[in-house]
Amino acid sequence: MHLVMIGGSDAGISAALRARELDPAADVTVVLEDAYPNFSVCGIPYYVSGEVTHWRNLAHRSIADLEAAGLRLRLDTTARRIDVAGRKLLLSSAGGGEELLGYDKLIVGTGAVPVRPPIAGLAGPAALGPGDGVHVLHSMGDTFAVMATLEQAAPASAVIVGAGYIGLEMADALTVRGLAVTQMEQLPEVLPTVDPELGALVHAELAAHGVEVLAGTTVRAISKAPPGGAGRLHVQATAAGGTTVTRAADTVLVVVGVRPETALAAGAGAALGVRGAIAVDPGMRTSLPDVFAAGDCVITRHRLLGVTYLPLGTTAHKQGRVAGENALGGNRQFAGSLGTQVVKIFDQAAARTGLRDHEAEAAGFDPVTAQAAADDHKAYYPGSHRITIRVTGDRATGRLLGMQLFGHKDAEIAKRVDIAAAAIFHGLTVDQVSDLDLSYTPPLGSPWDAVQLAAQAWTRATRRH
Repeated sequence: MHLVMIGGSDAGISAALRARELDPAADVTVVLEDAYPNFSVCGIPYYVSGEVTHWRNLAHRSIADLEAAGLRLRLDTTARRIDVAGRKLLLSSAGGGEELLGYDKLIVGTGAVPVRPPIAGLAGPAALGPGDGVHVLHSMGDTFAVMATLEQAAPASAVIVGAGYIGLEMADALTVRGLAVTQMEQLPEVLPTVDPELGALVHAELAAHGVEVLAGTTVRAISKAPPGGAGRLHVQATAAGGTTVTRAADTVLVVVGVRPETALAAGAGAALGVRGAIAVDPGMRTSLPDVFAAGDCVITRHRLLGVTYLPLGTTAHKQGRVAGENALGGNRQFAGSLGTQVVKIFDQAAARTGLRDHEAEAAGFDPVTAQAAADDHKAYYPGSHRITIRVTGDRATGRLLGMQLFGHKDAEIAKRVDIAAAAIFHGLTVDQVSDLDLSYTPPLGSPWDAVQLAAQAWTRATRRH
């Protein structure tokens, strides 16, 4: 049995390792375009900030570790075409040589690529790029280009286009490095994956650390600054009211999301689904015989929404593991996602799981959202922090549909959203969250955890309606 994985990030490596775990005799090859298998894209901002001291530390496992696990790595090798009938891959090496690689089962984990918005200066023959100080950030190659700008050009100022997770983390990282940062977000508030009430708290944290936040601002053009002007670059945008906004900067980072990389699979005839992602069944099987797919290139089954596109590292790991098992003849199914996410912004953290009101309505629920605040541990013990929590439940059934949290980075925001994620995963009502047997000691919690107090506030609010 020869299994071939295309892609050496979360999904591909998880699939490969699972296959070897189940069958140590399996012949497993991983084909990847660069020389950085199993690197943490999510950790890149912390290398940029200097908190991760060397780029090699971003590797979940070293090449030696992967080879010791029995994986054959084809580094700096690009998969050009899938011959489905012949069960072969056309590969090309960095030197330009081509070869055919046979497979018995194939797993496509080509991931996603950065979205390039329609901003003048980003496309065409005169497009600005890393040499000009204009960057996207998604791969190790992108990371090295950003670091080259920071170390060689010594920029004093930066404009970040986009205020999602990576954009916020990079605002933190570049500020820590001493740059003056302006963040521009097209939507009305930063971190648009949470409700505006929590986005406003994130906005305030950015501003408190010196980041200029321009929400409701659409970037139109990036150009080289005129000679003698401030900064290397000129950014032109339009504010919500239609007024023109301009900023000078030494470097610009464009991080406005990703799209699935499906050209290889689509070229072989694979069916596509939501957002053009590869369509897969719950076992991660594509429409092509003996071809599986997993990770940011495929559709995701959301436990409440149904089929959607939701690129997350946690999801990619789980889907890859399913694909690796089923490629060996198993029948495991991906259990579905809830979009559980958390992000650190300077000294605070924001998290969400499940659905917000508009998402719940689209899924056919009758949602009610209530907001509460509670201490992360007993206030009489020094160092307590207040957590803001928004709970979304279904009015008719009381089912917990979603939760959002904002609070200090030491207030266990990530683990508390995980309580909600587990509750939603198993279909608990909001009331049943109060029945959970959670731990308590005054330095770390309360007899009623903050999540439970927020659930009780939701119940009180809905009973008044």
